[in-house]
Amino acid sequence: MYKILMTYDSMEGLDTLVANKEFKIEVHAKPSAEDFKKLIKDYDGLLIRSEVKVTAEIIEAAEKLKFIGRAGTGVDNVDKAAATQKGIVVANVPGGNTISVAEHTIGLILSMARSLPDAVASMKNKKWEKKKFMGNELFGKTLGLIGLGRIGTEVAKRLISFGMKVVAYDPFANADLAKSNGIELTSLDDVFAKADYLSIHSPLTDDTRGMINNANIAKMKDGVRIVNCARGAIINDKDLSEALKSGKVANAALDVFVKEPPEDWSLIETQNLLATPHLAASTEEAQVKIAQEMSEVIVDFFTKGLIRNAVNVPTVDWETYKKMKPYIELASKTGSFQGQIIEGAITEIQLGFYGSFSNYNTNSLTVAYLEGLLTPILDIKVNSVNAPSLAKERGIKIKEVIDHNIEDYAGILVAKIKTEKGENSFAATLFEDNNPRIVKINGLNVDVIPAGGKLLITNDDKPGVIGKVASLLGEEGVNIAGMNVGRKEVGGEALTIIAVDSKVSAQTLEKFAKIAGVKKAKFVSL
Repeated sequence: MYKILMTYDSMEGLDTLVANKEFKIEVHAKPSAEDFKKLIKDYDGLLIRSEVKVTAEIIEAAEKLKFIGRAGTGVDNVDKAAATQKGIVVANVPGGNTISVAEHTIGLILSMARSLPDAVASMKNKKWEKKKFMGNELFGKTLGLIGLGRIGTEVAKRLISFGMKVVAYDPFANADLAKSNGIELTSLDDVFAKADYLSIHSPLTDDTRGMINNANIAKMKDGVRIVNCARGAIINDKDLSEALKSGKVANAALDVFVKEPPEDWSLIETQNLLATPHLAASTEEAQVKIAQEMSEVIVDFFTKGLIRNAVNVPTVDWETYKKMKPYIELASKTGSFQGQIIEGAITEIQLGFYGSFSNYNTNSLTVAYLEGLLTPILDIKVNSVNAPSLAKERGIKIKEVIDHNIEDYAGILVAKIKTEKGENSFAATLFEDNNPRIVKINGLNVDVIPAGGKLLITNDDKPGVIGKVASLLGEEGVNIAGMNVGRKEVGGEALTIIAVDSKVSAQTLEKFAKIAGVKKAKFVSL
């Protein structure tokens, strides 16, 4: 019999697990750290929500633990590295809250359109202010979406039924799929210009951090209404506050904040702002749906040896995984590197596994690559289970090439990506002692360790250009850890890759563009 420890007290949705006689479930809701360390010794599986932290110390105390199930999406409260090191699978339920977040978004939009919170408050104060709360129809209005992943798409489908026109910006979305759902993919500036209601459903990246700021708000219609159920830091709070007070933004509705709970409540106190305490994913149905899926995942893991929804272990046996780990990590890093520099929606990926790379389960390597590639560009959690389906949803064609023979290297991974804007190719290998290297980028020979911060400069191969880049980094307080240059010919175009010890800000990247001879600058974090 397998013993499962639950750290919350709701059994809803766990029927599959409860009915299986091979399992015994014991509930100890929200145990203290000390109690947790004592309890965990006797259990094979652990089922948690967000209320508890599964630290390295707790994992170390777990003598029998094989599986940690997070009944939800985020696994930030689990030390995944410690779990992986000990051979414990960590699994979650990605996408289980999609409908809940979409419906919450629509609720906020309707609340703004009809002034529902203020009207309710007025009635509670025994006031009959019918004229004061004149509303607006959604019919005929334009919804602008920033991010067209699962949640953005579900919001669009529902509001199209209200008679809204939907325009969306997502540099990685598939235009044909968007069109089939009645959504017009367009530029970010066009979304800003056309939207009567702007709803944010993108991940937090260097490109989206602080995106809703004075400069972009100025591009929007007067009286625009803004909703954010994605990530708080996508909005510049100060700039939004000013726009709300001036009337440029008629209303805003926020479910997420930079810090939760907020330390500064001044924005929330603004009269024409609606705020909810990160409730978008919090519905009974979502919790039950998540519990049902996690229940099945646990049963499959213990009774069939089937790993599903794992966020730290690919679906191979543990001994094989230990041998494959350097290859898996390199595939993931290669994907992440490319995912942060490509432009345009991905249409096709070709992965070539040559030499030693062809000796392993290439499906696991492909999954690791896709997880790395999609993580920086999608608005939901990407893991080894859902990465292939997410790629398929976006219409990405994937081709594997396997060849045991290769020259120059013992083994090499070649990743070629086609997007609507062009092509991108990487080659990566493992040197002695499994030291990872990126050895080619777009046909240029390089020697790059895929770890830490990297500044990529596309520049004219002329004296003084990189000197100015280095000087600017010094002025910005960014220390250079190393440098590598790839070029095809003297005096032509070069790719300069600079390893740095700290993040290069978006503002600094803009300054590079003003240096004569610099064509493009991007920062990658690995």
